Amino acid sequence: MKILLLVVGKTTESYFSEAIKEYSERLKHYITFDMEVIPDLKNMKNLSFDQQKEKEADQIFKFLQSGDYLVLLDERGKEYSSVQFAAYIERKTHVVPKRLVFIVGGPYGFSSRVYKAANEKISLSKMTFSHQMIRMIFVEQLYRAMTILNNEPYHHE
Repeated sequence: MKILLLVVGKTTESYFSEAIKEYSERLKHYITFDMEVIPDLKNMKNLSFDQQKEKEADQIFKFLQSGDYLVLLDERGKEYSSVQFAAYIERKTHVVPKRLVFIVGGPYGFSSRVYKAANEKISLSKMTFSHQMIRMIFVEQLYRAMTILNNEPYHHE
């Protein structure tokens, strides 16, 4: 199984990019992990939030493949502790045949089409974080999950 983090818009802050790169490199020891960036869409100022979400949805669907298991990182999703998330990832490795795809939407969330296509939603916190922060937090939590599953000392309880 491969894990893909699909994000809308580039990471502009270098300190987030460096942290994402660091944890992505660490993940290579455990799993096949990639992060794909959907470029920022042009000429969005004159569009409503719903129109923007629809244009982002068009781009999201271009990256998806048949058999992908889609998980939206969404404030209304299910919350997990780090240990529970590790168990979640382990379960998915046994049932997802191809790619486990986590998606971070644009600033206004997802279109209804993306919600309908998703298999489930996960929330990383009840708090709100910038989209750039969520990427870094997710990649770190995925790395933490791998260390938990391998009984390594990174995670402390």
